[in-house]
Amino acid sequence: MRQELGYKEKSGQFTKFGQWYADRVQDTQYRDAPWCDMFIAWAADKAGISQYVGEFAWTPSHAAWFIQQGAWTQKPEPGALVFFDWRGGKSYKGIDHVGIVERVSGSKIHTIEANVDRIHLKRKTRETDKVVGYGIPRLVKAEADRPDEIRSTEWPFVPAPRSEPGHGSPLDFLGTPPALLTAMVLMTVVLSFRISGRRRGTHRRLSWLPWNAPTRPRTPSGNDRAAARGRPSPSANTRAKPRATPPPSVNAQAKSPATPPPSARPARTRVPAGSATAATRRPTPTRRKPYEPG
Repeated sequence: MRQELGYKEKSGQFTKFGQWYADRVQDTQYRDAPWCDMFIAWAADKAGISQYVGEFAWTPSHAAWFIQQGAWTQKPEPGALVFFDWRGGKSYKGIDHVGIVERVSGSKIHTIEANVDRIHLKRKTRETDKVVGYGIPRLVKAEADRPDEIRSTEWPFVPAPRSEPGHGSPLDFLGTPPALLTAMVLMTVVLSFRISGRRRGTHRRLSWLPWNAPTRPRTPSGNDRAAARGRPSPSANTRAKPRATPPPSVNAQAKSPATPPPSARPARTRVPAGSATAATRRPTPTRRKPYEPG
């Protein structure tokens, strides 16, 4: 870089640094453009440190790049890039010029700058009142080397490998966050319907839910039919033993000749099982003993 001190641009503002940058970006307009930053890009490429210095032709973009890299400071040091705003502004958007700090002397900096005094590459001594900030290439290098030092245990988690499109199973969707969210929303809606039905005093049964499926009707047993007729249920333990009926006396038969035999009595009407209303309206007559007078 120092070997290029004293270089002067050619007619039409043409420079070899502009030509190099135009070939680099495949744009011919840079051959005769302001070349202070293109000279720095050329020098960094020759030194093999372009990834730490940057390759720019527009100084505000170059300063913004250092800011994004976390390599922007207000303290000068040798090897730093110094950015100027001739109007005295302190925003990177107003930067007009860039140079390289060669050394620092008190409140002044000694620089190597291109395109100064309109056409030259030369050394300059500058006050710092027009300086916006400094880009530090060594900080860019330190930040670039930092990911290699991070241990695997410091990563929050290891992402699961993703299957290639078209090779996954449709069931893989069930374990995804959208599927879980959908299930939670459905459960919330179902519970809200059940709670709202209880508050109104009516419980709405959703037939499409598995726990609300209709149950099969229970077949009435002999105990149920007996209860509907108003009789005690016939059980093996509670069944009454028939008592021996004494033979009727001769006088009783003589006194009641008109009593019809038990077989001549009218048959009772059978009440269908489960008809509790009919059983209450037509109670069953009490059986009369055969030896009692009519």
